[in-house]
Amino acid sequence: MKLIIATIKPFKLEEVREALTAIGVRGMMVTEIKGFGSQSGHTEIYRGAEYAVNFVPKIKLEIAVDAPMADQVVETIAKTARTGKIGDGKIFVLDLEQAVRVRTGETNADAL
Repeated sequence: MKLIIATIKPFKLEEVREALTAIGVRGMMVTEIKGFGSQSGHTEIYRGAEYAVNFVPKIKLEIAVDAPMADQVVETIAKTARTGKIGDGKIFVLDLEQAVRVRTGETNADAL
């Protein structure tokens, strides 16, 4: 099993969710986060005053899948979330040792 953690631009969330559902992803966790990478924030003007925006709003997706499906999920996220501009996000893939469905006690692939 693999745990895929992806950060994407907020306006891409629905499009990415639809694409993942279409390839058979049955669930994911979504968190609103703030962060920065290469762009290191930027400045904005609000009511005539300039201020620094050091952290940019992002969406973090966490998706647990069977190992054979991981490459397809990563490819789908990358293709769907890409705008070609700085700040499109990152995708991390980690090994997932164990999964347990709390309601039924099912484990590992059955719990996904």
